[in-house]
Amino acid sequence: MELRSILATDCGSTTTKAILIEKVDGEFRLKVRGEAPTTVEAPFEDVTKGVLNAVMEVEELAGRKLLDGNTIITPLNGDTGVDIYISTSSAGGGLQMMVAGVVKSMTGESAERAALGAGSIVMDVLASNDGRKPHEKITRIRQLRPDMILLSGGIDGGTTKHVVELAEILAAANPKPRLGQNYKLPIIYAGNNKATDKIQDTLGNIADLDITENIRPVLEQENLKPSRDKIHDLFMEHVMQQAPGYKKLMSWTDAPIMPTPGAVGALIEMVAEKENISVVGVDIGGATTDIFSVFQNQFNRTVSANLGMSYSICNVFAEAGLENVLRWVPFDIDDKELTNRIGNKMIRPTTVPQSLEELVIEQAIAREALRLSFIQHKEFAVNLKGVQKERTISDAFEQSESGESLVDMMELDLLVGSGGVLSHAPRREQSARMLIDSFLPEGITQLAVDSIFMMPQLGVMANIEKEELAEDARTAALEVFEKDCLIRLGTCIAPSGDAKQNSTVLTAQLTMPDGNTESHTIQFGDLVMIEAPYEPIKAKLTPGKGMDIGAGKNEIIESTIYGGVVGIIFDGRGRPLNISTDSEQRISDLSKWSKALNEYPKLKV
Repeated sequence: MELRSILATDCGSTTTKAILIEKVDGEFRLKVRGEAPTTVEAPFEDVTKGVLNAVMEVEELAGRKLLDGNTIITPLNGDTGVDIYISTSSAGGGLQMMVAGVVKSMTGESAERAALGAGSIVMDVLASNDGRKPHEKITRIRQLRPDMILLSGGIDGGTTKHVVELAEILAAANPKPRLGQNYKLPIIYAGNNKATDKIQDTLGNIADLDITENIRPVLEQENLKPSRDKIHDLFMEHVMQQAPGYKKLMSWTDAPIMPTPGAVGALIEMVAEKENISVVGVDIGGATTDIFSVFQNQFNRTVSANLGMSYSICNVFAEAGLENVLRWVPFDIDDKELTNRIGNKMIRPTTVPQSLEELVIEQAIAREALRLSFIQHKEFAVNLKGVQKERTISDAFEQSESGESLVDMMELDLLVGSGGVLSHAPRREQSARMLIDSFLPEGITQLAVDSIFMMPQLGVMANIEKEELAEDARTAALEVFEKDCLIRLGTCIAPSGDAKQNSTVLTAQLTMPDGNTESHTIQFGDLVMIEAPYEPIKAKLTPGKGMDIGAGKNEIIESTIYGGVVGIIFDGRGRPLNISTDSEQRISDLSKWSKALNEYPKLKV
């Protein structure tokens, strides 16, 4: 079967988004997009109503019939209907899980990685060594009422005592699921295979127990895929079955419904694998910020559940502190007024900035939400702990430990931003600045934003398993991602190292697509933008004394770089970025950088 037309929806907690993708002149392109409020809660309590409303908008915009009464028409017949319909969902609070592992920093962390990678929100991590008494753990399990529990611990053939003790605590808690009272809570066991019988005896009667391969079969190896697949399956069989209207929605789709973050992660993984690059993706929402990364072919995802731009905005303010938010505001503002403006946003979370000052303040807070989320991500995205590595003499001097972060900003090739504050910023220059200021990329890094947040739908499309559809669907996902989803902002070039005031940190010679050559000298503290389209540009980059642009200190790089809708940004402000604590100097520096990028042309400072 040849794919020509695909309808995909994403049922979010507040909005259901629908996109129509069609094959035009031999390539897949986004045709139209529609959205409608999600209808999972009272008075409707039927998710399919919101789906039908969003599809109705697509139908009107596309000028063709997609619905027959209250059903989506498949397969495509002439100009009516679509070949396939697929969906993702985070409605009803998404997938909420608890994980348990024997050692918190080893199997506990591996179990958390598996759960997060499958697109869940991890409510708590139980471990034998987490410092809580058994009765405290039991109370916690009863309070949280997760959708699912993942239990792991021990290497295959090792001691079974501790993982069985954890199972006994779960049995004593006799946990009840969040949705639906008439079924048993799903528990996945992915631990020591020697303990399987004892786990079956302990949990088999009180829970819907599923046994899969060990997450850490040996100490130096993680095996997350079987657990992630099992989480997806159980999410479909149990959690989605209980949410209002999902049974009907599942009967419509041509592929299993995926949790929204799981689908975004699948797409990021696929892009990194196809291009053989390191990628960081961020989705900043109203309540949470998700960060996805692929470094050294290892995928990681973290959810910062209290760092968002509307419902959690006061949390961001509390965690970052007044001074850290203020350091991004390029004008004088009273501390009390800043606090009040942030409080207003929390009281009215769905409002958008009404003035330029409000926009600047919101983008200042976004920088802190992104920065704090990325710190959490770097702490989590680590090499395996508990594994003895060979150490050289130089390692011994550096006191290098196992468990160091995989995230290396000098290695990063592509940084993708998503979520309202980044995707819908009034000017793309603002999105580029927010990404650079919060993530502080080093060396040469391409920047992009998701134009209308369609990464979840593309992620589920790329993972269709039906043999006759898989190849076409994967091609469609990648083509639409490249041509319609990603907006290429440009390339950030940031030398790293100890630079002195008034020193030259970088000299760049660029051969533009039209054959003209340009030379640029970047001084310490400068931010310079050059307008250039998304086309190959030959660059010879000579770092200043003691500076590194990716090949080592003082090493020249000759490479091909790309512009974008913003262009090429040279960041000579140094790493880490130090912003003056003196109010006048700070405002002067921020205004200079804003003008360099033409970020807020109408802002009077």
